[in-house]
Amino acid sequence: MEIILLLIAALFMILGILGSFLPVLPGVPLSWIGLLIFYLIPGVGINYWFLGITLAVALFIYVLNLVIPAVGTKRFGGSRKGMIGASIGLVVGIFAPFPFAVLICPFLGAFIGEIINKSNSRTAGKAAFGSFVGIMASGFMEFIVSFAFLILFLYQFWSYKEFIF
Repeated sequence: MEIILLLIAALFMILGILGSFLPVLPGVPLSWIGLLIFYLIPGVGINYWFLGITLAVALFIYVLNLVIPAVGTKRFGGSRKGMIGASIGLVVGIFAPFPFAVLICPFLGAFIGEIINKSNSRTAGKAAFGSFVGIMASGFMEFIVSFAFLILFLYQFWSYKEFIF
């Protein structure tokens, strides 16, 4: 039973890392689920403080991951309609069937939002670029946190290896 739970936890940790690159998967929350499953292994004591703090970090990063593309749009001169367009584009991109949709759709959403706001194509393109930069920044941030959770997982595994095997 311990080995099965350990393998499932490791699978969630790997899915968390992949989720930082594949926007369909919520990377940091999946990594946190891997940590939770690890602590459910018999013989490994549940550390509520550790799980609580990492859950707070996971939820914070998840919310930031949704907000940063819109903020990037605003930072590069986008309007409220551009931010709304980038957010709608991000949601559409998650469910779109073609590759790289999560990169293209927020860009297009911000661009369309700025055009609706009566901006010229140069301003709209700049705001759309801000959306792209925001998506890249949020993906990098998600990768760093998922990787940190993987390091914590490996450290905890090494600490409790006698109890598992």
